Amino acid sequence: MGLLQETAYQYYEAKQTFIATAGQNEFPLTLDPLPDSIEKFRVHVNDVELTSGVAYDEGTGIVTLTPARSLNEIVTVILKDAGLGKYRFTTLADIVSNYMVAYVGDGKLINSVNKTDVLFHAKRGIQEFAFDIARVEKIQEIEVGPSLSIPMPQDYVNYVKISFVDDAGIERLIMPTRLSSKASEPILQDEDYKYLYDQNDELLLGSSVIEDRFKNFDITKISGSANDTEVNYNADNSLDRLMVYGGRYGLNPETTTENGVFIIDEANGKISFSSNVADKIITLRYISDGLGTDDEMKVHKFAEEALYKHISLGIASAKANMPEYIINRFKKERRAAMRNAKIRLYNLKMEELTQVMKGKAKIIK
Repeated sequence: MGLLQETAYQYYEAKQTFIATAGQNEFPLTLDPLPDSIEKFRVHVNDVELTSGVAYDEGTGIVTLTPARSLNEIVTVILKDAGLGKYRFTTLADIVSNYMVAYVGDGKLINSVNKTDVLFHAKRGIQEFAFDIARVEKIQEIEVGPSLSIPMPQDYVNYVKISFVDDAGIERLIMPTRLSSKASEPILQDEDYKYLYDQNDELLLGSSVIEDRFKNFDITKISGSANDTEVNYNADNSLDRLMVYGGRYGLNPETTTENGVFIIDEANGKISFSSNVADKIITLRYISDGLGTDDEMKVHKFAEEALYKHISLGIASAKANMPEYIINRFKKERRAAMRNAKIRLYNLKMEELTQVMKGKAKIIK
């Protein structure tokens, strides 16, 4: 039996339609995967959305409507999130279930293990794979306000690229700077420069003078840019000027770009920008740990085997009196599986690589 359990209509349209019989009130869903809560879908009857009288059983996937429907009424269950491309991934629940079936039991690699232990190591594996193998990158679009800072996303691990978007929708790279910093502990002092403490003998903190000065600093004083800082698309620009606006070859991009700079404030979970980024739309491309929501806890099928090896190594390493040669075997298997997963997910396309090399005026042998 194939793995695809839903029809092409259900996948592409993200909905399932029923023609009710007289007095029918239960409508079993066959969507794959089934919604895990009633908040994940809407129910329409004859193109009119129901705002009450809808119940849902997450275990069976049955939607119950009250009152029962009349003959030939059209009931449509519409998912709020289509979840396109989901076939590429295996969910955390399936990973744990598959591992318990294939790897745990008499005569198998692991004689016995609690399902909670498998879940723990599976989550740890997804967290590591999200950075090292199948990087989970998200992109937030944010308008920078007068504070010139934005909060880090909840599942933020590290940034990939931060850019602002010009009037043509082209992303202009913003560079990090070493010229300033964001103080996590701006300490208050008296007139004799002695530290001030509260009633619990803890340091008193104030607002950052460095931050205030950096916000008010005119970035053109170090970039040497033209007075007109308005960015507009110009069809006559060369490709290099279009993609690196304000760049100057042979100079330090940190001090010669008109795009602005940013500072990472790790302690307070904020990203601050120079004054010329105010009121601009920026895109924050960042790496997620892959555990932000239930829907995100999944692994690419190309890395599924590597995750099973990771779980086996974690379980074996945590067991008392486990022979060292067994642990070494699991380490080698995990290393080989991770290497294979990385190669598979590098996703190199020969035609694209050829075009890049031609653009760099390289000779391809």
